[in-house]
Amino acid sequence: MNGQLSSERAANTRSRPRRWLAALGLGLATAAAWGDPFYQERLIFPLQPQHVHASSIVECPDGSLLCAWFHGSGERTSPDVVIQGARWKEGSSAWSEVFPMADTPNLPDCNPVLFVGPERELWLFWIAVPAERWEDSLLRFRTAREYGGDGPPKWDWQDDLLLEPGDRFATEMAEKFHQMRPTLPGLNDPRGRGLGEVLARLQSEAWDKSKRQRGWMTRCHLTVLPSGRILLPLYSDGFLACLMAISDDQGKSWRASGPIIGPALNQPSVVRRKDGTLLAYMREEAFDLRDDEELRHRILLSQSRDDGESWSLAVPTDLPNPNASVEALALRDGRWVLVYNDSEKDRHTLALAMSDDEGRSWKWRRHLESKPGGQFHYPSIIQTRDGRVHVTYTFQPGAGTGRSIKHVSLDPNWIKATNPGK
Repeated sequence: MNGQLSSERAANTRSRPRRWLAALGLGLATAAAWGDPFYQERLIFPLQPQHVHASSIVECPDGSLLCAWFHGSGERTSPDVVIQGARWKEGSSAWSEVFPMADTPNLPDCNPVLFVGPERELWLFWIAVPAERWEDSLLRFRTAREYGGDGPPKWDWQDDLLLEPGDRFATEMAEKFHQMRPTLPGLNDPRGRGLGEVLARLQSEAWDKSKRQRGWMTRCHLTVLPSGRILLPLYSDGFLACLMAISDDQGKSWRASGPIIGPALNQPSVVRRKDGTLLAYMREEAFDLRDDEELRHRILLSQSRDDGESWSLAVPTDLPNPNASVEALALRDGRWVLVYNDSEKDRHTLALAMSDDEGRSWKWRRHLESKPGGQFHYPSIIQTRDGRVHVTYTFQPGAGTGRSIKHVSLDPNWIKATNPGK
């Protein structure tokens, strides 16, 4: 084990001892108070100085949890960045020692996404970043059938996932940019003219086969539809657009959906309504030209009614977003949960919201974190077979304190409960 010190305490215990433990870089666990639904938290490893970010969590067939993230001195400009992982087994008081998951020699490896496939095989999707440019990112994957023991999975296959969005990508981008232009502010002032130039450039570059085949990046979990179709959500910083990699043969082959277009969006998270409609919730990256105090930064939403083949123009929701990753999850009882930074400007506050009407409204919200000066972001969320919700996210309680990946497990009803201590 990694030598973490675990401490269980009631949720209404004074938070000062918890902050003290976190400042020391030690793991911590919190059990729910009497009468409050289950809640527990711990650090996967002690606070440390390296950049650790973009975690992804999955439940393995044996009930254990596997988490992956990237680790190194930076991101796209740092070739020492690798994918790391750790395990948590039921009954354990701490996560396992950290182990390697993927490393492309001389290139940064970022944004891991874990997925247990229809044949119970483990998939790891991630990106390697050539030339220090997100726009040139190479989408990679590896699979393992033996991954339930200690240490890293025993990988048995690795390849690159290459997509050709086709000319449809360019034509649909042009159509949706045309729909979007009237909604953008300041089109008659210098900022607006500059924004028009950006859109025109992107439309032109969308006809470049080489560019549209590169730079598709991972972030959020895959979605499996009732038909067996698998959707891998992807985004491009080069095009400020998203799409789905679609597989109808259990991952043997992949093709591109139509693009998701909106006001500078990325990192889609997909959930399915009972009527078959797919909703993609996305981070708003925000054009620099639109960055002023009058603009409301919101999570963006697009819909598909054909199993992910095509997507509506993305529109803002009422949910704030400070240019940060979000993830949505449909629980087995029909309720939905969204984990996001509920602020327009900062990532110091991280919340869970719950909907009982498939995302039409979000009636309940409760904070996982809220501390000025902290950074709590890039969440990953799943529901395990016992009904509990698990969230992992980047955890940096303050400047100079170090970073870790935090793991929170809870009864979904905790979101609706009242607890002044959180």
